[in-house]
Amino acid sequence: MSSIKEAAEQFEPTTTKNISELESVSVDLELYEKTFKQGTPDEFTIKVTRIDDVEYRVPITVLADLKAILEKKPGLKEFAVSKSGQGMNTSYTVIPL
Repeated sequence: MSSIKEAAEQFEPTTTKNISELESVSVDLELYEKTFKQGTPDEFTIKVTRIDDVEYRVPITVLADLKAILEKKPGLKEFAVSKSGQGMNTSYTVIPL
């Protein structure tokens, strides 16, 4: 058992990272849905993948871009994602590797 002080000092909030933080991404990674604020008017769902017990958000625009790339290059095994901007002005570029 620990004190509140010890728990506070060791506390690290859980966060979902972004797929753009990865050097490369395999097209074979499992994709999951994660829902936040369930049962409220603010409920929303995102797509995530897990690597070494760390969740990475996969924006829908990345999936759309990857789909277009896979139509032209069906043998693609890995890709990277570049991110620019912030908040509602964020854009992603999918880079085939």
